[in-house]
Amino acid sequence: MDFIMVPAIIGIITLGIYKMFELFARRRERLAIIEKFGANIDAATLEEACKIHARPAKNAAFNTLKIACLLLGIGLGLLIGFFISYACYGTFQTNSEQQNLINDMSEIILGASTLLFGGLGLVVAFVIEMRDYKKQEK
Repeated sequence: MDFIMVPAIIGIITLGIYKMFELFARRRERLAIIEKFGANIDAATLEEACKIHARPAKNAAFNTLKIACLLLGIGLGLLIGFFISYACYGTFQTNSEQQNLINDMSEIILGASTLLFGGLGLVVAFVIEMRDYKKQEK
Protein backbone atom coordinates (compact mmCIF):
# COMPACT_ATOMS: atom_id res chain seq x y z
CA MET A 1 0.00 0.00 0.00
CA ASP A 2 3.06 2.25 -0.13
CA PHE A 3 2.16 3.39 -3.65
CA ILE A 4 -1.12 4.83 -2.34
CA MET A 5 0.42 6.64 0.62
CA VAL A 6 2.68 8.97 -1.38
CA PRO A 7 -0.15 10.51 -3.50
CA ALA A 8 -2.41 10.61 -0.44
CA ILE A 9 0.14 12.52 1.63
CA ILE A 10 0.88 14.92 -1.23
CA GLY A 11 -2.86 15.47 -1.72
CA ILE A 12 -3.41 16.18 1.97
CA ILE A 13 -0.52 18.65 2.09
CA THR A 14 -1.74 20.39 -1.08
CA LEU A 15 -5.27 20.62 0.31
CA GLY A 16 -3.96 22.08 3.57
CA ILE A 17 -1.92 24.74 1.77
CA TYR A 18 -4.87 25.59 -0.48
CA LYS A 19 -7.24 25.96 2.48
CA MET A 20 -4.72 28.17 4.29
CA PHE A 21 -4.48 30.54 1.31
CA GLU A 22 -8.27 30.48 0.95
CA LEU A 23 -8.65 31.40 4.62
CA PHE A 24 -6.39 34.44 4.26
CA ALA A 25 -8.08 35.52 1.02
CA ARG A 26 -11.53 35.32 2.60
CA ARG A 27 -10.31 37.32 5.58
CA ARG A 28 -9.05 40.09 3.28
CA GLU A 29 -12.33 40.09 1.33
CA ARG A 30 -14.37 40.35 4.50
CA LEU A 31 -12.26 43.17 5.82
CA ALA A 32 -12.62 45.02 2.50
CA ILE A 33 -16.40 44.61 2.61
CA ILE A 34 -16.55 45.85 6.19
CA GLU A 35 -14.43 48.89 5.30
CA LYS A 36 -16.51 49.66 2.23
CA PHE A 37 -19.94 49.37 3.80
CA GLY A 38 -19.04 49.90 7.46
CA ALA A 39 -20.29 53.48 7.74
CA ASN A 40 -23.45 53.02 5.67
CA ILE A 41 -24.95 49.98 7.38
CA ASP A 42 -27.12 50.16 10.46
CA ALA A 43 -27.89 47.24 12.78
CA ALA A 44 -31.27 46.35 11.21
CA THR A 45 -29.85 46.14 7.68
CA LEU A 46 -26.93 44.06 8.86
CA GLU A 47 -29.21 41.66 10.72
CA GLU A 48 -31.44 41.21 7.66
CA ALA A 49 -28.46 40.64 5.37
CA CYS A 50 -26.91 38.04 7.68
CA LYS A 51 -30.03 35.90 8.09
CA ILE A 52 -29.59 32.37 6.95
CA HIS A 53 -32.62 31.11 5.12
CA ALA A 54 -33.01 27.41 5.78
CA ARG A 55 -33.93 25.51 2.67
CA PRO A 56 -33.48 21.84 2.04
CA ALA A 57 -30.60 20.88 -0.16
CA LYS A 58 -31.76 19.13 -3.31
CA ASN A 59 -28.73 16.88 -3.62
CA ALA A 60 -28.18 16.06 0.05
CA ALA A 61 -29.59 12.55 -0.39
CA PHE A 62 -27.48 12.01 -3.48
CA ASN A 63 -24.32 13.16 -1.70
CA THR A 64 -25.00 10.61 1.00
CA LEU A 65 -25.67 8.00 -1.68
CA LYS A 66 -22.39 8.82 -3.42
CA ILE A 67 -20.38 8.55 -0.21
CA ALA A 68 -22.14 5.33 0.77
CA CYS A 69 -21.59 3.71 -2.63
CA LEU A 70 -17.95 4.82 -2.66
CA LEU A 71 -17.28 3.37 0.79
CA LEU A 72 -19.12 0.15 -0.06
CA GLY A 73 -17.09 -0.14 -3.25
CA ILE A 74 -13.82 0.46 -1.43
CA GLY A 75 -14.71 -2.11 1.23
CA LEU A 76 -15.76 -4.65 -1.38
CA GLY A 77 -12.58 -3.97 -3.36
CA LEU A 78 -10.39 -4.56 -0.32
CA LEU A 79 -12.24 -7.77 0.49
CA ILE A 80 -12.04 -9.13 -3.06
CA GLY A 81 -8.40 -8.04 -3.33
CA PHE A 82 -7.62 -9.95 -0.16
CA PHE A 83 -9.34 -13.08 -1.48
CA ILE A 84 -7.54 -12.82 -4.83
CA SER A 85 -4.18 -12.37 -3.09
CA TYR A 86 -4.85 -15.27 -0.75
CA ALA A 87 -6.02 -17.52 -3.60
CA CYS A 88 -3.02 -16.68 -5.77
CA TYR A 89 -0.26 -16.66 -3.17
CA GLY A 90 -1.71 -18.20 -0.03
CA THR A 91 0.84 -18.93 2.66
CA PHE A 92 3.83 -20.05 0.63
CA GLN A 93 7.10 -20.72 2.41
CA THR A 94 9.57 -18.94 0.15
CA ASN A 95 12.87 -17.13 0.38
CA SER A 96 12.97 -13.40 1.09
CA GLU A 97 13.29 -12.32 -2.57
CA GLN A 98 10.20 -14.26 -3.61
CA GLN A 99 8.35 -13.04 -0.52
CA ASN A 100 9.10 -9.43 -1.48
CA LEU A 101 7.73 -10.11 -4.97
CA ILE A 102 4.60 -11.70 -3.49
CA ASN A 103 4.13 -8.71 -1.17
CA ASP A 104 4.48 -6.29 -4.09
CA MET A 105 1.98 -8.22 -6.18
CA SER A 106 -0.46 -8.37 -3.26
CA GLU A 107 -0.20 -4.58 -2.86
CA ILE A 108 -0.92 -4.08 -6.54
CA ILE A 109 -3.91 -6.41 -6.41
CA LEU A 110 -5.32 -4.70 -3.30
CA GLY A 111 -4.79 -1.20 -4.70
CA ALA A 112 -6.24 -1.99 -8.11
CA SER A 113 -9.30 -3.76 -6.74
CA THR A 114 -9.92 -0.94 -4.24
CA LEU A 115 -9.82 1.71 -6.95
CA LEU A 116 -11.84 -0.40 -9.37
CA PHE A 117 -14.66 -1.16 -6.97
CA GLY A 118 -14.63 2.39 -5.55
CA GLY A 119 -15.10 3.69 -9.08
CA LEU A 120 -17.85 1.15 -9.72
CA GLY A 121 -19.57 2.35 -6.55
CA LEU A 122 -19.58 5.91 -7.88
CA VAL A 123 -20.92 4.71 -11.25
CA VAL A 124 -23.76 2.91 -9.44
CA ALA A 125 -24.56 6.10 -7.50
CA PHE A 126 -24.57 8.07 -10.77
CA VAL A 127 -26.93 5.60 -12.45
CA ILE A 128 -29.32 5.72 -9.48
CA GLU A 129 -29.24 9.53 -9.50
CA MET A 130 -29.95 9.68 -13.26
CA ARG A 131 -32.90 7.29 -12.89
CA ASP A 132 -34.35 9.52 -10.19
CA TYR A 133 -33.92 12.64 -12.33
CA LYS A 134 -35.63 10.94 -15.27
CA LYS A 135 -38.55 9.90 -13.04
CA GLN A 136 -38.91 13.48 -11.79
CA GLU A 137 -38.92 14.88 -15.36
CA LYS A 138 -41.80 12.64 -16.45
